Amino acid sequence: MLINYYIFLSLALFCIGIVGVLTRRNAIIIFMCIELMLNAVNLLLVAFSKMHHLTAAAADPNAIAGTDAQIFVFFIMVVAAAEVSVGLAIIVMMYRNVHSTDVNFLNRLKH
Repeated sequence: MLINYYIFLSLALFCIGIVGVLTRRNAIIIFMCIELMLNAVNLLLVAFSKMHHLTAAAADPNAIAGTDAQIFVFFIMVVAAAEVSVGLAIIVMMYRNVHSTDVNFLNRLKH
């Protein structure tokens, strides 16, 4: 499959995530859109890693290339899992105190 399809899919997922973050008020949906953007970047990293591996394998069949980005994606997923646990804990505490997950309501609490 061509790399263009992966780039288009990743761009579409990232744009959906950006639109969701900018237009939604619910903290859980904003959080899910941020995760969608992280996964779009992960997809793009894996696609470029695979492309790099194919070009390196064509030049030298014994070369080990293209695994660096996939290891980097694994670490991004670990950080995203930690972000999910901390973010959901913050959202749950916000709901317990305010009884709403509306982000605009938090701006009113500043004054």
